[in-house]
Amino acid sequence: MLLTPRGRCFLALALPCQRRCQAPAPKVLFLLAHEWTLKQSVKRIKHSVLQETLYRSVPFNMEAVEMASLKRPHSEDDVANVDEIKRQKISEESSKTGSNSEQSVDVVTEQPGKPLLEDKKDDIILNEEGEEEDNELEESDEEGDPESFADMMKHGLIELDVGITKFVSSHKGFSGILKERYSDFVVHEIGKDGHISHLDDFSVPVDDEDPSEEIFTVLSNEDKQHLEELQLFKNKETSVAIEVIEDTKEKRTIIHHAVKSLFPGLETKTEDRDGKKYIVAYHAAGKKALANPRKHSWPKSRGSYCHFVLYKENKDTMDAINVLSKFLRVKPNIFSYMGTKDKRAITVQEIAVLRITAQRLAHLNKCLMNFKLGNFSYKNHPLKLGELQGNHFTVVLRNITGTDDQVQQAMHSLREIGFINYYGMQRFGTTAVPTYQVGRAILQNNWNEVMDLILKPRPGAEKGYLVKCREEWAKTKDPAAALKKLPVKRCVEGQLLRGLSKYGLKNIVSAFGIIPRNNRLMYIHSYQSYIWNNMVSKRIEEYGLKAVSGDLVLKGGTAVHIEEADVDNYTIHDIVMPLPGFDVIYPKHKIGDAYKEMLSADNLDISNMRHKIRDYSLSGAYRKIIIRPQNVRWEVVAYDDPRIPLFNTDLDKLEGKPTPILATEGKFKALKMEFSLPPSTYATMAIREVLKMDTSIKNQTQLNTIWLR
Repeated sequence: MLLTPRGRCFLALALPCQRRCQAPAPKVLFLLAHEWTLKQSVKRIKHSVLQETLYRSVPFNMEAVEMASLKRPHSEDDVANVDEIKRQKISEESSKTGSNSEQSVDVVTEQPGKPLLEDKKDDIILNEEGEEEDNELEESDEEGDPESFADMMKHGLIELDVGITKFVSSHKGFSGILKERYSDFVVHEIGKDGHISHLDDFSVPVDDEDPSEEIFTVLSNEDKQHLEELQLFKNKETSVAIEVIEDTKEKRTIIHHAVKSLFPGLETKTEDRDGKKYIVAYHAAGKKALANPRKHSWPKSRGSYCHFVLYKENKDTMDAINVLSKFLRVKPNIFSYMGTKDKRAITVQEIAVLRITAQRLAHLNKCLMNFKLGNFSYKNHPLKLGELQGNHFTVVLRNITGTDDQVQQAMHSLREIGFINYYGMQRFGTTAVPTYQVGRAILQNNWNEVMDLILKPRPGAEKGYLVKCREEWAKTKDPAAALKKLPVKRCVEGQLLRGLSKYGLKNIVSAFGIIPRNNRLMYIHSYQSYIWNNMVSKRIEEYGLKAVSGDLVLKGGTAVHIEEADVDNYTIHDIVMPLPGFDVIYPKHKIGDAYKEMLSADNLDISNMRHKIRDYSLSGAYRKIIIRPQNVRWEVVAYDDPRIPLFNTDLDKLEGKPTPILATEGKFKALKMEFSLPPSTYATMAIREVLKMDTSIKNQTQLNTIWLR
């Protein structure tokens, strides 16, 4: 689920799921308290404090962090009364439900209608082919009561709609609150060598080539503004002259270094003017100099790339890179990384940047509020997308209701069996038009349908200007007129309308091509994921949790069928299922036929997945049915104060904060869990298996109104 700041939400993970055929138990108290709701509930809290609180209590996006202080401001204290009200509501509703929670769940259970909040593996998610996926929903600007928002979200998807219908474990589910504090969800990247990234060192490598620290203070703010305008070609001047006050050779040298270091692409020279010394900055190599830092300014003995660990809160990786590049005055494309991390969490990952010194990077720690940079080193290579082994998660579920025995059963099952490797709900969008429908229309070569699905009016939560844009399009079919309704034209709708204005309504293919390639492929990957989820549910329903003849396994990267004589040599953890494409094979049992039938129902030929347009031809891929997390650890802890952290982050440790002292007995219980997952795996699905709940935003928002009463 992706929500804009106006839609940041509190979240409580609800009680056990029942079978689909049973009525929803009122015991399910899944909370989704939006910003406008909290405004009504706690009017005495200033907006700025409220906004910070919301950033700390946002819906979970598993993989994996707007500007929030790393100093842990006291906004969480200021809203303690909100937390207490929330707990009272949970307690009151739970007390009404009687024995419903005692109902058992079969080993493979049909998907119930109860929610857990949807996880995003990242605001941008690495898909099976290493592409990036950006599936963000821009939500309505309009103020409104929670019921109206819930009404809008009635048009969204539930897990059943995208094929998520099974569990593999037999334990009873229980409730808990995830991200009561956003510091309750921490992600550490695991590199290709198996090393888990941690921020534990702020020191800068000693290098005689580094300029003095004075380069950061020798230029006035006015000088910096003029130099930045010159660097970015924002004025007509061809140079900027800086008068040298208190002229000495040392002072001039520092100014030279400051300009060249802080404003890549500029060169400097010293000039005498009317008896005064000036440092004159100018462009030496035109606009290309900004994207290609000067080779001659970098010591030959030093690796060209500075690698560092980025610790961030409430900022996704791409936003973080954009902020760093803005402060460093360089292009974002000189940064590299192994994977993108989610916004709504504390995340720790490795970044590499071309020819920027550790000294300059470390200086940013003094001015950036929601980042910390450390563990600097120089190397001769950048980082490559997808080179990571995965991510290690530390998650706290607060105010759990499960007994110790329930918790032990759930966590033992997660460790020993694992969870179904479904694609999470965010893969399919959160509005009334699922992304997989657009992908299906692309594969069908039905471009009018593609255009219509993206641009037509739709019910649900959207920004007001998007609603007006869609209405204009429906009324006039004039792309230029509809485009004028959009103040932000970088969204998919704006890009498509710009393409239609340029190429005309009879050349939708070219118009659609204006949308960035990764965004276009996102739709097709969503359709593949939709097929895969449905087929895996059928596979588990038909054959259970054992390998059978006709299943697929990977041998040296090649998929082969299991023969009857070899069945005993494999387990469910070896089985893979294909994402449909022209370069995959399918199971040799009923599920192979089910693939063909499902694609045929969508007017697609399973034996011809090549598209007229090469970009949209699907080669396919293989994905394991069951994922068994590694390094699974857990403990149940007691606490009284919901404001206190239950573990220390890397930054807490660096700042010398004492380890939290936990009560032996307390009003509340929390489950602290740790586990490692491979890339392209949704941690939401792991927590879904533990708590036994639906992850769709539709169910969350419907149940939110229960809590608000």
